[in-house]
Amino acid sequence: MASESKATELRQVFDDLVRFETMLWNGLDRRLQHDCQFSLGTLNLMMVIDGTPDCRVYDIASALAITVGGASQAVDRLEAAGRCERQPNPTDRRSSIIVLTAQGKKLLAAGGAIFDDELERRLRGPLSASALTYLGKALGALRLAAQHTAGSDAELGA
Repeated sequence: MASESKATELRQVFDDLVRFETMLWNGLDRRLQHDCQFSLGTLNLMMVIDGTPDCRVYDIASALAITVGGASQAVDRLEAAGRCERQPNPTDRRSSIIVLTAQGKKLLAAGGAIFDDELERRLRGPLSASALTYLGKALGALRLAAQHTAGSDAELGA
């Protein structure tokens, strides 16, 4: 019976985590779509490009935990919209360095302000400072463990 209770507990944690993430993502995305006319996925991509020196498609894929092909397609769309550009990589001719254009930087600033405002409201608002710190550390530990698990899964051919 205790084992069943622990399973129910873990299932509730899973449900709360996944449902909250979905509601958080959708709420942020709606506000960005309304106020800036671009998605949270686009903002996420621009934040990675802006925050990664000599950013390559591989860096984006790693940062966002997506495939290199998916990251390349996302960069293609961002580039077609005039928000980023590919520049030659001086240290590796097989890859390009991705940088935001002036338009991309302007949109990042506007979207970033909305993003920060929504995070304040949806995370800092309902949580104490210590609860937010604990949540951040707990999620970081889970993410690190998941990265190690993903590496093991890849080695097993999963």
